Amino acid sequence: MNGKTTDDSTLKIGIDLGTSRSAIASSDEHREWVESYVGWPKDFIAQKVLGKPVLLGEQALSNRLSLDICRPLERGVIKEGTTRDEEAVKELIRHLVDLVEKKEDRKVHAVVGVPAVSFTANKLAIKRAVSDYVDSLMVTSEPFAVAYGQNLLNNAMIIDIGAGTVDFCIMHGTIPSEDDQRTVLTAGDYIDQQLFNALSERYPNADFNINMVRRFKEEHSFVGTSKGKVEVDFPVNGKMTPHDITEEMRGACESIVQPIVETTLELVSRFDPEYQDQIMSNIVLSGGGSQIRGLADRLQQSLRENGTCHMRCVDDTLFAGADGALALARDMPEEFWETV
Repeated sequence: MNGKTTDDSTLKIGIDLGTSRSAIASSDEHREWVESYVGWPKDFIAQKVLGKPVLLGEQALSNRLSLDICRPLERGVIKEGTTRDEEAVKELIRHLVDLVEKKEDRKVHAVVGVPAVSFTANKLAIKRAVSDYVDSLMVTSEPFAVAYGQNLLNNAMIIDIGAGTVDFCIMHGTIPSEDDQRTVLTAGDYIDQQLFNALSERYPNADFNINMVRRFKEEHSFVGTSKGKVEVDFPVNGKMTPHDITEEMRGACESIVQPIVETTLELVSRFDPEYQDQIMSNIVLSGGGSQIRGLADRLQQSLRENGTCHMRCVDDTLFAGADGALALARDMPEEFWETV
């Protein structure tokens, strides 16, 4: 499936539009990613200092004090009627396509993955955002794209743990319907807010922001038993000071466990009872949140209290969605493409 070649006159691309990171994979064997942040200079001074009309990714984050910064896919949905969010998505897609498209005068066919339940709401906005850069488009759900890329097409469940959403998809040998998918918001950003609140309560004199908390999580996240004390530095009265955040980190990360367990059981319970054990024996985690140390084991242990469960993680969480979307683009029958 992934080995198909493409006509040199057409570039096939797969894009995973994520709340935190967006990735692209092309039929020319290019793979790139960018932080899902877009910023515009606040005034002419900022424009002069930065020297660019728009900044993306890590550049936008590093210069955020000089920018009107936008995270357009917060909670996985492009806000309807918000021109700036659509502009930001357009800039993200332009940047990603520019990173992989090295030839001119080629048609571009793109499959774009979005969170499962936001599929309908996002489709029109994404169509508008990509219309200048691609010739044909298919919008699909991110967990379905992951499943396709992993060749998990029958009797399997994908749980994609991102920053804005956790997306669930049951595969049973056909294109999944809305009834086969779920989205919940208790994902990476939820952990960040829980951790921020807990640290604010424990260390009221300390000075930190949500971006710092997000970095702490990305470096030290875990559930269950800690390998050691989690200690980080942030300022108190202007002086960098070490703080123990072990218990706060544990509690914040474990806050997503029960919602994932409950949603998994609810979705499986609605499936054909003859095949429920097969689904529970073939659960695959993807997304950045799947890398939280101990999370897969905790989820598997909790689900086994209700019967059979086997769970594993994809090997490449950063590109699993984009690679799956590219595999779809390679295999897609012509009648499924929508001209933009």
